[in-house]
Amino acid sequence: MEEVSENKRSKLSFSDIDLAQQLFGENNHHLQIIAKAADVNIHARGNTLSIEGDRDGTSLAGNVLNQLYGLLKEKYPIYQADVDHAVRILSQNNHANLKAIFLDTVYITSKKRLITPKSSSQKEYIDAIRNYDMVFGIGPAGTGKTYLAMAMAVEALSRGKASRIILVRPAVEAGEALGFLPGNLAEKVDPYLRPLYDALHDMMRFEKISNLMQQGVIEVAPLAFMRGRTLNDAFIILDEAQNTTSEQMKMFLTRIGFSSKAVITGDITQTDLPAGTISGLIESKNILQEIAGIKFVFFSKIDVVRHKLVQEIINAYEGLEAKKEKVRP
Repeated sequence: MEEVSENKRSKLSFSDIDLAQQLFGENNHHLQIIAKAADVNIHARGNTLSIEGDRDGTSLAGNVLNQLYGLLKEKYPIYQADVDHAVRILSQNNHANLKAIFLDTVYITSKKRLITPKSSSQKEYIDAIRNYDMVFGIGPAGTGKTYLAMAMAVEALSRGKASRIILVRPAVEAGEALGFLPGNLAEKVDPYLRPLYDALHDMMRFEKISNLMQQGVIEVAPLAFMRGRTLNDAFIILDEAQNTTSEQMKMFLTRIGFSSKAVITGDITQTDLPAGTISGLIESKNILQEIAGIKFVFFSKIDVVRHKLVQEIINAYEGLEAKKEKVRP
């Protein structure tokens, strides 16, 4: 692969024609994404590209293309989402190493799909879960906090690093009216635990999940069920932790036993607690960050890995909040 740079123009030549075509995408769609994001013009001729634009734009486009080509040489398939993630990562940090991020396989699903980090923050999060017994993942929806924690839990179980998985969520929306909902207790709380089931079913076959749940190896429960327990040799995930009270959070954090790992996830901007109630997640963020052995990882809107509209929606609501702040006395 050769690179010849000029002022506001660069040329890239890729030695493997087949990989170059994968890099360019069908009908050069990947090139169009990169060109639009970097505000440059990209022209392809065979396995050679000509990039024209300002210095920053041509540098970004060249960096993205070179690093994506390097991933293809490692037999990592490139899809549109990967191109989007690569542009976002390298726009924020031109020294970022896509191989170190994208090639860090967390888990291979039952459908043979690789689960890997898609941003620098996700990579930091995965490394934190590997190296710390208690990790807080805080940030907006769509940043992979719960999904990656679930993948790490399933991986730990499959490798014998944990003997069980315990998935916990507060059922805040039901409040004290839980008893008035139809059905037995499991049916009453099930809607609040459904997102955890969804992530689990994305990684394991339904029959295997059912068997493991019947054996008690995988447990999905509302937060209230954790009181009085000590959880040894377990991988525990507390999801939607912004909806815990101070007392609930303290209760949960003190459940962790020997050889256990706990991951706490939440979005402090979307608290559903009654007005005037302190969020246990916000409080823990303020008082626990100095404790050795506990790691906090913070995500932002640039880490959103869902449909690109999700990031635009987050931007719109942030703009609305900013306008409200301006008019407040």
